[in-house]
Amino acid sequence: QVQLAESGGGLVQPGGSLRLSCVVSRSAFELYTMLWYRQAPGKQREFVASITSDSAATYADSVQGRFTATRDQVKKTAYLQMDNLKPEDTAVYYCNANAGSGLVPWGRGTQVTVSS
Repeated sequence: QVQLAESGGGLVQPGGSLRLSCVVSRSAFELYTMLWYRQAPGKQREFVASITSDSAATYADSVQGRFTATRDQVKKTAYLQMDNLKPEDTAVYYCNANAGSGLVPWGRGTQVTVSS
């Protein structure tokens, strides 16, 4: 079973940057589309970004131009570089993986707080 481990969250001021990491436990990482979601207090989990096995990335409109999804096939790790952070980016961020049969069980996520 695929296991996911997110890290890299923290407290940052508006306009700051963070880089999230997502380590995947399975050897077939190179086949997965990796996805990033976030969930703010009192809100539903929402899509943030995805990156395919050949590194084609897509983004939610709210983060387009500020967030960048990348991946390292050797390290089996997906990254989400977040720049020019805004208070409305505050949420728990989760990664997930899809090899064509749907999402895998969620990890614990990592908290991102943007506040002055």
